[in-house]
Amino acid sequence: MDFLKRLVTWWNGQTLGTQLYTSRKGVKVGEDDQGNVYYETRDGKRRWVIFKGEAEASRVAPDWHGWLHHTWDQPPTKAPLKHKPWEKPHQENLTGTEAAYAPPGSIRRPDPVARRDYEAWQPE
Repeated sequence: MDFLKRLVTWWNGQTLGTQLYTSRKGVKVGEDDQGNVYYETRDGKRRWVIFKGEAEASRVAPDWHGWLHHTWDQPPTKAPLKHKPWEKPHQENLTGTEAAYAPPGSIRRPDPVARRDYEAWQPE
């Protein structure tokens, strides 16, 4: 069953086609803190990532995103970017999860204090 899943689905990791292409033409460039592995072709024209776990584009850190899109030539393993002290660590897109942002007054917030300003309409 695992073989069939890898043959036809791309969201559960790399497919067999990607694995063959990576083994034939890919050169491992580095790995990020989430376990995603980054590759490029020997001539450096193509770059790609093989996700560890679910394939979610927002899991690519900004450092690696710039390298993947040819914004800079050196990967973060060779030329790390300078980070400002006020920068927060990278976080994937949390939309649709329990950790998603809920503004004050939202029905998803656990504290009823923030929703006290609402008064239901009562007919006369």
